[in-house]
Amino acid sequence: MAVESLTGRLLVATPALRDPNFERTVVLLLAHERGGALGVVLNRATEMPVSDIEALGGWAERASDPGVVFEGGPVQPEAAICLARVRPERDIRGVTRVAGPVCSVNLPAGPDDVDEGIEGVRVFSGYAGWEAGQLESEIDTGSWLVFDGLPGDAFFPRPDDLWSMVLRRQGGLLAAIALFPSDPSLN
Repeated sequence: MAVESLTGRLLVATPALRDPNFERTVVLLLAHERGGALGVVLNRATEMPVSDIEALGGWAERASDPGVVFEGGPVQPEAAICLARVRPERDIRGVTRVAGPVCSVNLPAGPDDVDEGIEGVRVFSGYAGWEAGQLESEIDTGSWLVFDGLPGDAFFPRPDDLWSMVLRRQGGLLAAIALFPSDPSLN
């Protein structure tokens, strides 16, 4: 049975998801296929400036605001994944399109090796990963909601507000989830 690819879509954690790694997160799926899925958490900024990571070289100069490293997920936190926003009308070498103007960047290629069509980057340490069928099961049990993203979601300048903003723009009952307290016992 074929699996509909969710690549480029957003996973929004529901209050039912009690894993602290993903509580109130928004994940952009970079890859989703029969063998599993991989994405990055868009709304977990750290305090570490991208400029503090020497291995990133000139990429730090292109970091979107806030210019910090993001916690992409609990898998391989020592690995770096870089997303770029590119001009939609351009084919740019050194990047792989994820959705619309959002691309993943081949980090070993320096920014000088990549076309000037990049408008900004965001760097993630680690990623979120799911084995075959695992993500689909988590969606079926109500841990994740799946939405189309907007081009600016991956580079939203106030990442702490992204979870509630994505839910609010859905309208109706889904917008009400944005008001759900992080600790229901305080309600």
